[in-house]
Amino acid sequence: MRQKFARLVGGVAIAALAMGGVTACKSDSGTDEAAGDSCGAKIAFFGALTGPAAALGVNMNGGVKLAIDKYNKENADCQVTLVPLDSQGNPEQAPALAQQALDDAKILGIVGPAFSGESEAANPFFSEAGLVHISPSATRPSLADQGWKTFFRAVGNDYSQGPAAGRYIKDVLKAEKVYVVDDQSAYGAGLADEVKKVLGASVVGSEKVQGEGKQSDFSATVTKVKSSGATAIFYGGYYQEAGLIRKQLTAAGVTATLVAGDGVNDASYITGAGAAAAEGTILTCPCQPATEARGSFVEDFKALNGGEPGTYSDVAFDAANILLAGIKAGNTSRDKMLEFVKGYSGEGVAASYKFTETGELDPTQVKVWAYKVVGGQVVPDQEIPKS
Repeated sequence: MRQKFARLVGGVAIAALAMGGVTACKSDSGTDEAAGDSCGAKIAFFGALTGPAAALGVNMNGGVKLAIDKYNKENADCQVTLVPLDSQGNPEQAPALAQQALDDAKILGIVGPAFSGESEAANPFFSEAGLVHISPSATRPSLADQGWKTFFRAVGNDYSQGPAAGRYIKDVLKAEKVYVVDDQSAYGAGLADEVKKVLGASVVGSEKVQGEGKQSDFSATVTKVKSSGATAIFYGGYYQEAGLIRKQLTAAGVTATLVAGDGVNDASYITGAGAAAAEGTILTCPCQPATEARGSFVEDFKALNGGEPGTYSDVAFDAANILLAGIKAGNTSRDKMLEFVKGYSGEGVAASYKFTETGELDPTQVKVWAYKVVGGQVVPDQEIPKS
C-alpha cells in the first residue's frame, strides 16, 4: 500500500516538474512570437562522459536524457534537445566547454558541472553570461560563496557530507585511529578537511595523492597507513584511485575499513579494487538510493538506458525537469530562465527543491546516506542522523 502511494505521489511530482503554466511555444501575449526561441531549445549536461570518472557522469547524463525523453513525448510539437558536454572531469577543459555552451544561444540551462574542480573553472563564465546551471553533484561548500548569480546545486554540500562521514566513522565504526587520504582535488581535499574536523585527535596521519589517473602506485601511502595502526581510512577523491588504493591495502594485509564519499560511490570502484578487497567499504552520499526514487523513475530509467540508475541519476533527472518546467512555462531567454529557477519550489523524484539566495538546496531537504559494499554490490546501509 505504501509503495503504491509513493508511486502515485511520484507521478504527480514528475508531472508537476515537467509542466509550467504556459505552453513553451507561446509568448505571454498568446502569439507565436516566442516560438523560434523555445521550440528547439536545448539543455546541456556538463560532466565526465569519458575518462577516469566517466561512470559517475554517465549515471547523471542518463537521468537528464530520461527527463528530456519524457518531455519530448509529451510535447511532440515543441522538442528540446540534450547537448552533452564531456569534461572528462578535467578542470582544464572546463573553460572551453563553458564557452561552447555560451556560444549556442539555444542552450537555456545546464545540468552540471558535475564535479567541484570543473565547477570552479566554468562557473565564472556562466555567471558573467547569465546562463543558469544546476549541479546534481558538485559538493564543495565554497562554490556557493563566489557570488555566482547563476549557480545552483540540487544536493547538500561537504558541510553536510563530510561531518556525516566523520560521525559514521566515530559512532558506527567506533574507530579510534583513522588515516585520512585525499587526491588534492577541490572536491576530495574539501571533503577530507571536513572529516578531520569531526575526528580530531583520532586522525593519526594524513596523505596527499594524485587523482585524475595520474598515479597508480600507492605503495608509499599503504606503508604509512599500515604502520599507523589505523582501523579506518577515509579517502577523499574518486573511484579510480580509491579502487587501486583499496586493492593495494588488502594485498599488504591492511584490513582497516575504507570510508569514502560520493565520488567513489559507484560500481566501478568494486571493479577497480576487486570484489573481495572492496567488501565492507563504506561510501557516503548526500543523496538517497536512486532505486528509492519516487514514481516510475527506476523502471523508466532502465527501459531507456539499459541499466539500473546510479549515484545522482535521480537528482540529475530532477535538475533537468526544473529547467524543462521553465521552458514549458515560456521562459525562452536565459535571464527569464534564471529568474524561474531562483523562484522555483517543487517536488521531484529524489527530493523537494527550493534554493537559498546563494544557490544551495534548502538545508531542510538535505539527507546523507551511508552505503556498504556487500557481496560485490553497493547497497544502502543507513541514513546518517544529523548531529
